[in-house]
Amino acid sequence: MSLSQKAKEKQVASPEPEQPVPDDEADSGSDASDEEHDVTATSSSLPAASTPSTSSKKKKKKKRSKAVKALNALRTGHTDGIPQSMVNAVLEKVRAEGGEEAANADAATVRMALEQMKIKDVIQGKAGIGGKNKKDTGDHKFWGTQPVPQLGEEAPLEDGYIEPSKPPAEVRQDPYPLPKDFEWATVDISDPAQLREVYELLSANYVEDDDASFRFQYSAEFLEWALKPPGYFMEWHVGVRVATNKKLVAFISGVPMQLRVRDHTFTVSEVNFLCVHKKLRSKRLAPVLIKEITRQCHLKGIFQALYTAGVLLPTPVSTCRYYHRCLNIKKLVDVHFTMVPPTMTLARMIRLHKLPESPRLLSHGLREMEARDVPQVAELYSKYTSRFGMSHIMSKEEISHIFLSGGGEGPRTTSSWKTPRERQVVWTYVVENPRTKKVTDLVSFYSLPSTVMNSDKHNLLKAAYLFYYATDVAFAEKAEEDGHLKKRLMELIGDCLIIADQCGFDVVNALTLMDNVPILQDHRFGKGDGMLNYYLYNWRTAPLAGVNPTGDVAAGKGIGVVML
Repeated sequence: MSLSQKAKEKQVASPEPEQPVPDDEADSGSDASDEEHDVTATSSSLPAASTPSTSSKKKKKKKRSKAVKALNALRTGHTDGIPQSMVNAVLEKVRAEGGEEAANADAATVRMALEQMKIKDVIQGKAGIGGKNKKDTGDHKFWGTQPVPQLGEEAPLEDGYIEPSKPPAEVRQDPYPLPKDFEWATVDISDPAQLREVYELLSANYVEDDDASFRFQYSAEFLEWALKPPGYFMEWHVGVRVATNKKLVAFISGVPMQLRVRDHTFTVSEVNFLCVHKKLRSKRLAPVLIKEITRQCHLKGIFQALYTAGVLLPTPVSTCRYYHRCLNIKKLVDVHFTMVPPTMTLARMIRLHKLPESPRLLSHGLREMEARDVPQVAELYSKYTSRFGMSHIMSKEEISHIFLSGGGEGPRTTSSWKTPRERQVVWTYVVENPRTKKVTDLVSFYSLPSTVMNSDKHNLLKAAYLFYYATDVAFAEKAEEDGHLKKRLMELIGDCLIIADQCGFDVVNALTLMDNVPILQDHRFGKGDGMLNYYLYNWRTAPLAGVNPTGDVAAGKGIGVVML
């Protein structure tokens, strides 16, 4: 069972935050010798002086020899030992992550690259595509021991579990051993002091980008909202403390959810917030945390999990790309989140991204969601998300929690959309038909800021994330073919952007999931570098459409779950 990683947040040279992802301490096969090998391989291609030494000539000759062998292998029936399934897996990943310039990549090019550049290490997890994430991915020896589809495996013919469930008596009863000087702790999120400990651990040690420019700053109220849904188990909030002073130095969490994957519905654990203190990354705590949260879930009779990561692990069920709609252009340029293109001025860029001052659907019944809306919203949400390959099945209690409990403190008025309330983490709006009083539409977003670490002008990037939405327009015959669905979503998400802008957010982030793909560019969302991989633990299913279409399923429509 695993961890979750939020993908990159910058539009230019974007970072790849995690939600969370196992770095080298999670994948136990990655060690110092691996990193030393990478450094040696890089330095050997550079001359030591202006006149190459004999050893340099030998190394170059050896390198050319390898290239010739790789080329010969292409001509002689692929004697390089690389299975075609592996080539196909890399090709699919390159096309998904490489953007337009990689759209025309072919199997022959990939096969040569695998041999010449040792990119087959990407598939084994020793390096990232394009040289990224070398440290983060390790060699996946840990994941090779887990019931997850391994990279390069063919898609299954039928959906189902990998390992059967066990009766409680056969589940390990004792916690996994920790390194000396550390002890397990159950973290009580309801205790303000312990909640603050988690907040402080994540704020100082959680996901940050490659340039150490941004780091997620989950607020205490966000964590309480995310970690205490109806039916949560306190035992699934797992911490590690220093035995002597009881300081919290590591954390991982899980919350139960009903998940539908195609025609199967089952209970899973949504695993999230894996974090190890920076000074303890060499202690190999992450894989132990993952095994311990797995054990805790097994004790409750739950043997499947859902998690996300920005790096390539075995094996994504889908991959989505992040898009970003800039709101506060000047600030985003100042903190190097984005840049002014050479063909444009800052003033013109600001004008192009300017939004109206008030939502356009206000006169058509747009208002904040209220408790009385829960039954109608639950029905609308369920019917709308059933259109996607994977979705979160929510009870009315969960609908109330997800869309209302994080609404902050203070009155809800007709002008609440102009100003955020104290402790508000989620904004949820419905459209109610003024005549019939029927709720016809839902739209929401949540707040997840990031600390700006390398700026003398700003210390916080205020980011909003497009959350769940639904509209009954989707249920009309040929709503997609005739453009009615897109038109309605343009209106809903357009108002969502206006509200986020009025509430002082700097950027709105969205993924290529649900019905987002057709509307992102029309709303001036820019394509980010960040990719978010969706994973299922102990469950096999064919790939679901995310950034790319799958079979006859359009891009995005495989994924109807938005991970926090």
